Amino acid sequence: MGCRGVLFALETADAERLLAAEGDAAAMQFVEAVEDGWDVAWLMELDKSWDVLHRCLTDGGLTFDGGEYPLSHAVLGGALLHEGDDYIISYVDAEQVHDIARALAPLDEEWLRERFAALTFPEYQGSGGEEDIEYALAFLPDLRDFYQEAARAGRAAIFTVDQ
Repeated sequence: MGCRGVLFALETADAERLLAAEGDAAAMQFVEAVEDGWDVAWLMELDKSWDVLHRCLTDGGLTFDGGEYPLSHAVLGGALLHEGDDYIISYVDAEQVHDIARALAPLDEEWLRERFAALTFPEYQGSGGEEDIEYALAFLPDLRDFYQEAARAGRAAIFTVDQ
């Protein structure tokens, strides 16, 4: 089943290798190697919650450039490293990870519920109801923790999802 998002925190050398990859095939080869390693200490599975989380952290749209930095870069924002329509790889450097961690820290259930209720989600395929927000809420603490740990370690991050 597709559209399951995953965040990976990358060491400096790995981030440099990814940024040096030329073209979609090379970027995918790098991501496949990272996925094969599946280092649970440095990844966060967002499953399908990434859609609602991204929309709530931005302006409600499912776009790469909506909303305000740094929250706009927590899931789908950042530098796009794959140009094809079948996969997304978005990259944030270690400094951006630090900014994202700081911006996510105060966000809680009340904030996410209010944000979810206030936004309209263009072309959203979920129900838009309580089960959608409950599902996203289940992932918010781990999202905050992921960025806090990556920031402490000085790591960059990538968000990956197949379409």
